[in-house]
This record gives sequence, structure tokens and C-alpha cells, in this order.
Amino acid sequence: MSDSDGQAHEPAGLEGLPPLHSISKGEVVSVQTYGAFVRLPGYKKEGLVHVSEMSASRVENASEIVDMGEKIWIKVIGREIQGDKVKLSFSMKAVNQGTGQDLDPNNVNGDQDQRRRRKFRDHTGNRITLEAVLNTTCSKCGCKGHFTKDCFSTPGLQYALVPEEEMQRHGNNHC
Repeated sequence: MSDSDGQAHEPAGLEGLPPLHSISKGEVVSVQTYGAFVRLPGYKKEGLVHVSEMSASRVENASEIVDMGEKIWIKVIGREIQGDKVKLSFSMKAVNQGTGQDLDPNNVNGDQDQRRRRKFRDHTGNRITLEAVLNTTCSKCGCKGHFTKDCFSTPGLQYALVPEEEMQRHGNNHC
């Protein structure tokens, strides 16, 4: 990309790849159960159309939708570098397969799908502890380990675990 088109320079490693959100017609070069790899004319790198991006309906296997050598319309929905690999993600459902028209011109559906798939990561490294609840004594039953609002016991009635040796004396064997 150049400065003359108003776009910023490509991040390192992403130059020579199709622009994000661009639409092209490509050829299916490999069909796997999880998706199809598509090669775009003029680019060396292939991209993956995951089964979730093939149709608005659920797709069990990519071979239900595409065949090897088939020409399909795709929209570039992801470009990322993972280690020394560059991964391209394509969508078929965002493009009318008859005309090549963008069915998500503002990338609203694509952005929603991406947010839905993003996993929460706690980068602080802090461990979550349950001490606040475990050290709480219920004012309704007097037991530790739960809040009063979560208590189902009758006021004043307390339950305790019966020690194992007492159960064995009464002949209650677990075997």
C-alpha cells in the first residue's frame, strides 16, 4: 500500500497479502472437514474458509458446500501472524456467490462473529480465590461457606457431616 491512497503502511509481515475486507474470486485448492483452502489469483498465500464462514446455516463438512477446483467468491476477514506463519481467513457467507456483491459492507456481522469467538484472557496472572465466600458465615444457619441469600436451611437448624468411623460402627458400608 502507498501513502497516496490514504491508508497506513502494512504491518511487518503482512505486505503482499490481499487487503482486509477485500472481495475476490478464488479457487478451492483443498477441502478438509473443517473448511476449504482457497488460492486467490496474484497471491502466493492460500486462506482458509472455515465451515462457520461458508453459510448462514450450520455446515458439518466443507465438502457439502465446495469441491476441489471450484471458483468461489470470498471476503478477507482476517490476516494475522502467528510465530513465523501468516494466516488468512476468508468468508463465503459475507459475499453473494452469484454476483460477488458484499453482503456485509460495513463488516458488522464479521465484527460480531469475531467478538463472539474471541476468548477472554486474563493477562494479569492473578489467581482468582474464593476466600470471601469460603470464610463467610451464614447468619441464617450459622454454617460457613455460603451467603445468607443462598441458604436453604431452616433458621437455627444446622447440618454436619457424619464422620466415617461412626458410619462404619452402625454397619453402613459403602461397598
